[in-house]
Parts: sequence; structure tokens; C-alpha cells
Amino acid sequence: MKKFLITSLVLTLFSLNVMADNNKEALDTFYNYVNAANTYSNTVTDFYSPSAKIIRQVIKPDGKTVDVLTDTATYVKQMKIGQAGAKLRSYKNVYTNVTVIPISEKKIKITSVRHPSVDNDSLKAYMIFEKQPNGKWIITEEMMQTRQQIFLKYAK
Repeated sequence: MKKFLITSLVLTLFSLNVMADNNKEALDTFYNYVNAANTYSNTVTDFYSPSAKIIRQVIKPDGKTVDVLTDTATYVKQMKIGQAGAKLRSYKNVYTNVTVIPISEKKIKITSVRHPSVDNDSLKAYMIFEKQPNGKWIITEEMMQTRQQIFLKYAK
């Protein structure tokens, strides 16, 4: 019985250490993504899985929300088009209330409040990062709220 308890304790401590390391790695990747996005780096698209689920949650004037889904390829194309205008306006996002939520050993959800530099808004956001076999963390799902009504034309 004593050996079982000691073995269980060692395994628990080991798995807690792995989870803590994964949480830190995913959070570091999140902040690297934010830096790449805010500096208009071409590497920002490398943070996404080719099959990521991208959600823009449009907040309508009446306060209701509509989820607009897109695929990674379309999103990356739109991002590259929008980068030039964003750079001219020095557009950046600041993220506060950043919280790490482990989903599994290799999947971490990071929630935050996004503050676009062009207005005084506070918008919900989350990203799910998944650790790849090569050790790299990539975004497999992203949701960001927006008040930009133009996204509604893409709603299904």
C-alpha cells in the first residue's frame, strides 16, 4: 500500500509539472502571437493550424451576437489584406485578464479581454492552442468579438 501511495504521489507531481510547463509554453506562444500581430509580422499566420476554427462573434447594435465562422485559408487571406491598413493606422490589440485553462495535456485554452487601439472597447476573446508532435504550439480555434458589422455578410 505504501509503494502504491508513493508511486501515485510521484506520478501526480510529475503530471502537475508537465501541465505547468505546458501552460507556460502555451502562454508564451500566446504572447509571441500578440507581438507578431501587433508588429505586423509575416510570421503571424504561422501560429494557426491549417484547419483552425476561426470565429468572429459580431456584436450587433441591439447587443445580440452572431457567430461568423471561417476557415484558416480565408482568414489568413483577409488578415494579409487588412495588415496594410492596420499598419498605416498603427492598429494594435492589448489583451487583459489573460487566463490559462488546461483542457488536456496537449490542449490549452487562453481567454482574455481584447482592447483594440482604435476605440475604447473591451471584447471577449479566446484561443485554443494545441501542442504538435514537434513541440510547437499552434492555434486550433480562435474566437474574437467585434462590433464590425461587415462580418455579418459572411454569416451563414
